[in-house]
Amino acid sequence: MAKRGGFPGGGIPGNMGNLMKQAQRMQKQMEEKTKELEDKEYEATAGGGAVTVKVSGKKEVTSVKLSKEVVDPDDIEMLEDLIVAATNEALRKMEEESSAAMSQITGGLSGLGGFPF
Repeated sequence: MAKRGGFPGGGIPGNMGNLMKQAQRMQKQMEEKTKELEDKEYEATAGGGAVTVKVSGKKEVTSVKLSKEVVDPDDIEMLEDLIVAATNEALRKMEEESSAAMSQITGGLSGLGGFPF
């Protein structure tokens, strides 16, 4: 007599267990990579090197360097623009590296919505 219902060989519970192990392994890798990225520093310049900004992987500005030539009391607005530009570029570099690293771990999946079930 044929068995009714269920899955032959209990396939789903085994696959679910493997899926959970893979998710836990991926989570651990992501935590390790996040810590590694938070410890890095990213640098960008603007105005031909007149302004240099460094940011951490925690999205915190850690350093701003200004060349003497760019400090003009009559043109504060240009200096402000250069600082903003350098800061945004440093943050962009940090985000780009972070996204690439996480994409490597997850295989391009974006959050739980990327799983095929």
